[in-house]
Amino acid sequence: MSKVARIDGIVNGKRISTQKLLQEIYKKLDEGYTEFEVFGCGHHDIGGPLWDKEGRPLKFKITNPGQRVGSMGMLGTQIIIEGSAPADVGWLNAGAEIILKGDGGDTTAHCAATGKIYVAGRVGTRSGALMKHDPKFPPPEFWVLKNTGSFSFEFMGGGIAVVCGYDCEGYESVLGKRSCVGMVGGTVYVRGPVKDLSDDVWLMDLNDADIDFLSKGLKEFLTKIDRMELYSELTDFSKWQKIVAKTYEERQLKLLIPVKDFREHKWVEGGIFGDLIDEDYYVANFVEKGDLRLKYPEWRNAKYSAPCEYNCPTYIPTQKRISLLRQGKTKEALELVLDYSPFPASVCGQVCPNLCMDECTRKYVDVPVRIKELGLLSKDVGFDIKPAEEKDKKVAIIGSGVSGLTAAWHLRKMGYKVDIYEKDKVVGGKLKQVIPSDRLNQKILETEIKRVLNTGVNVKTEIDVDKKLFEKLTKEYDAVIVAVGAHNPVILPVEGKERLVKGLDFLKAVNRGETPKVGKKVVVIGAGNAGMDVVLTAYKLGAEEVVALDIQKPAAFEKEIEHAKKLGAKILWPAYTEKIDEKGVYLKDGRFIEADMVIVSIGDRPDFSFLPSEYLDEKGKVRLNQYLQSEVNEKVFVAGDAIKLGLFTHAIGDGRKVALNIDRLLSGLPLDDFKKAPMIPQDKVKKEYYPLFNPMAVMEKEPEFEKDRCMSCGFCRDCEMCKDVCPEQAIVRIQNQDGTFEYYSDPTKCIGCGICAGVCPCGIWTMIDNVEKYLEA
Repeated sequence: MSKVARIDGIVNGKRISTQKLLQEIYKKLDEGYTEFEVFGCGHHDIGGPLWDKEGRPLKFKITNPGQRVGSMGMLGTQIIIEGSAPADVGWLNAGAEIILKGDGGDTTAHCAATGKIYVAGRVGTRSGALMKHDPKFPPPEFWVLKNTGSFSFEFMGGGIAVVCGYDCEGYESVLGKRSCVGMVGGTVYVRGPVKDLSDDVWLMDLNDADIDFLSKGLKEFLTKIDRMELYSELTDFSKWQKIVAKTYEERQLKLLIPVKDFREHKWVEGGIFGDLIDEDYYVANFVEKGDLRLKYPEWRNAKYSAPCEYNCPTYIPTQKRISLLRQGKTKEALELVLDYSPFPASVCGQVCPNLCMDECTRKYVDVPVRIKELGLLSKDVGFDIKPAEEKDKKVAIIGSGVSGLTAAWHLRKMGYKVDIYEKDKVVGGKLKQVIPSDRLNQKILETEIKRVLNTGVNVKTEIDVDKKLFEKLTKEYDAVIVAVGAHNPVILPVEGKERLVKGLDFLKAVNRGETPKVGKKVVVIGAGNAGMDVVLTAYKLGAEEVVALDIQKPAAFEKEIEHAKKLGAKILWPAYTEKIDEKGVYLKDGRFIEADMVIVSIGDRPDFSFLPSEYLDEKGKVRLNQYLQSEVNEKVFVAGDAIKLGLFTHAIGDGRKVALNIDRLLSGLPLDDFKKAPMIPQDKVKKEYYPLFNPMAVMEKEPEFEKDRCMSCGFCRDCEMCKDVCPEQAIVRIQNQDGTFEYYSDPTKCIGCGICAGVCPCGIWTMIDNVEKYLEA
């Protein structure tokens, strides 16, 4: 005999929450219990949806439940309720047998889909409403010993209900008022008087099949509720009738009087609000136009961010770039990216991990759009870009790394005079000095740096900005950008730390053409992306064994880790360094790793020694607001790794933001925090329209092929599908003089059917709730 789990709703004299009580049931279910005694205190949702992992039946005995007892009860569950229960007993029943030994509240058996509900007393209003029947499952059954409240079996679509009418002597109707309104299916058996029944149904006598069903069913019902003594009385079928829904054809009877006359004379003279307002007695049609539509369509082109744009730190709208390619505007497409980044080929096309591709909607069809290859297409365009007008204001930029050059690029395009002060001999920061040539084609990088300088940017190299010079810059320039990057490597405070080679210095030396002697065995402390660059470079210099250590899961991107492993590198984590000597590295767990060279690459810090102390916070970082602007001096902005270590794309995004905000500052406009539009929901883009391509074949195609694969998320591709399918011809395409286009839905024709939104491949058309417009009308 199986054990019974007792669940109490009152513990130590206090009522526990419904959540806690249900969690106790789940816990006992996981422990293997299949029988439960639940002593509730108005707790709701007891009894479903639950099932046993081994398929064993579940049994509940429940006292004093709250609402929705047995709601969504599953097949194989029996629920016995001692006494009465409030509203929604058996709501959405999905197969359970529910035995209610007392009365049920409102909406008992509401939306029941299968299973059986037995009630030993009365039920409240709207009980049995929206019952339905899926032919794949047995129809739901709802048995009531006494009577129901008003509006019972409202909009019933299937199933069987039995109302026995016991103990209802003197009632005008055992179904209350206005029963079976909107009923379209199912059968209601009723014993006793029925009045004020809906016009949607017929009241009929029983046939032999009905009597056979009731004879067998009543025996089971009365046994379940312990009232078998009533069987003889309730099987006098001369007192029974059944209710069935009218067919569609039978409902098509016209009113004998016009609706207007009914409302004016039969219902309430002058209308229900006749003493308050003047009624026009206009009766809305089933399908309306204009302000009476329930919903109306809006062409929301570019109101959402595509996944590629939303996940790009540089904000590049690749969907718009590809749209121009699709229109044959190749030059405009390749130059569009230059509105966001001057490094589309070197950064986006080579060193970026391409977060845009990680979330590309196309990956749910075959493979992501090849945005990396699209970036490489822009390497040789934009050399003739000059300012439309020259402005008389100037900006100083400290540092010529990615963020500094990006800011210079945008400021020069806007017409500002730009001077860059660079500490090193060469321009380009870490992008130029650190990234291995295996990952970045230096010729392409030189081309893109030249494109920036070609706009008229003035670069002053080998100038180390100190406090005196910084103060001079803030006085002589209209704005100053601190883009010094992070070039001070962090060193581990362990014994033998003087033997460590700084990873940043190591990579810079190699990129200058030097060839440090690494030996046969190299240990790299740090397994981030920079650490993987060190691993790659060590192998390039002749190392035979390279081991990368980290105290946590490596932060490098998976493809960088896989590349290192293919070269033979081992990556160990968690690994805590104890000390370093001439033999190698000793770990705190006792392991020893032999090494001829130990290189540390665990992070870099910016050098702010040239800034007055009031510019810095207690952690030594520049105090900034949300606009990347100094809290001390509104003329000073900070960008890139000087704020926080990140990707080159983050640095590009920062450079663009500070340039645009400097323009706003100097133009007397409020600054922008550059919040992105929300990413378009995946279900708005219709993937079904797009053919599946063989991923290997895609890789062999030219990058321009992506114009046929991009799904143009949230950006209209001008396919005119909406215009073609509109049943009312309400959609109009408008060609603007500047070459752009837009679509418009004429409210005098549109019926708000939503077909345009349903077929739009790019998720542009959106259906808007018209309640407010309706109320205003």
